Amino acid sequence: MLRRLAARQLRSALSAFPAAVIVGPRQCGKTTLARMVGGEYFDLEQESERVRLDLEWDGLAAGRARVLLDEAQSFPAVFPRLRAAIDRDRRRNGRFLLLGSVSPMLMRTVAESLAGRMAVIELTPFLLGELRAAPMRSRRWLTGGFPDGGVRRAGAFPRWQSSYLRLLVERDLPAAGIPCRPQVTERFLRMLAALTGQQWNASELGRSLGVNYQSAAAYTDYVEGCFLIRRLPAFHGNLSKRLVKAPRLHWRDSGLLHALLGVHSMDELLSHPSVGASWEGYVVEQCLGTLSALGIPHQAFHFRTSDGYELDLVLESGRERWAIEIKLTSDPSPHDLARLDRCAAMVSATRAFLVSRVARDAGSGARVSCGLERMLRELSSLAGPPRRARPATPA
Repeated sequence: MLRRLAARQLRSALSAFPAAVIVGPRQCGKTTLARMVGGEYFDLEQESERVRLDLEWDGLAAGRARVLLDEAQSFPAVFPRLRAAIDRDRRRNGRFLLLGSVSPMLMRTVAESLAGRMAVIELTPFLLGELRAAPMRSRRWLTGGFPDGGVRRAGAFPRWQSSYLRLLVERDLPAAGIPCRPQVTERFLRMLAALTGQQWNASELGRSLGVNYQSAAAYTDYVEGCFLIRRLPAFHGNLSKRLVKAPRLHWRDSGLLHALLGVHSMDELLSHPSVGASWEGYVVEQCLGTLSALGIPHQAFHFRTSDGYELDLVLESGRERWAIEIKLTSDPSPHDLARLDRCAAMVSATRAFLVSRVARDAGSGARVSCGLERMLRELSSLAGPPRRARPATPA
């Protein structure tokens, strides 16, 4: 069984809080991780399991066994019960573990009912640092990180991704709030795939889809809430230059992105017009996913001036501010490093990284040119001593 980086953070959360919740996309491994820590399991999307939970609740609440509640957002009636059971004995930790795949719906209920009683853990599809076998690592960019979508079997890509997206279009996204017909929702996802690595503009997106600004913004919120995309906010600082303020859009799983773009092989990916944006998004998500899995507090931004100076990722953690530029090249030029130095100075970065597909890393300290694996090791060094998971707080 593949080791998950978030497992340590989850155990720490269960030792410090009465309950914890694992959020993340469907089929990314939440149930497997939950079963590793053990407990009585209930799938709350199943009516029979809801009935069983209702009948056994008094014994479960009074018992010593941990209770695992999968897809908790589909059964809101359980949250008042959880709150009452926790408040009867606040000294007992690790009693309940919830899992959910629709973040806004679940977190809204958690914030209303269980604020201060529950830790939040976000689980991504498999990260590069969690894969030990060379074939798994080599295909991770193309196929994405879902266990059944190519991590275990290369031949599953892209058929698995197409089926996964069809399920989201026909069930999850309508349940989350998108009122469109499946054909329209699928078109919307393809439009978002075409925008990967670009600035997000709700007005332009709405015009292309034939809806108003507010609808385009709301639909994007729902897609982001299902862990499909990320809108990376723009960095703002006291600079003399004018800055681009729009967020930049990235797909969180590269395999889903490639399925939407019609990319089925590495050769097709390397010749596709969006290959650079795909690589950029892949590196960004590996970096942010690693920080999240290790429980490292951080803030992330992109940076761009009106005259074209940019950083693909600006990371802040504690006193550190790292400037990261991402290039799809195996031979970065002195010009690339000079622009990185200029941008790093603009944001007052403590360290600067040029991440590419180089065969050999170079540099140390404040200025590094390296591959993705070195970048992820550098990020892991920010962990320091183990940290407690953050509690759920009211929105």
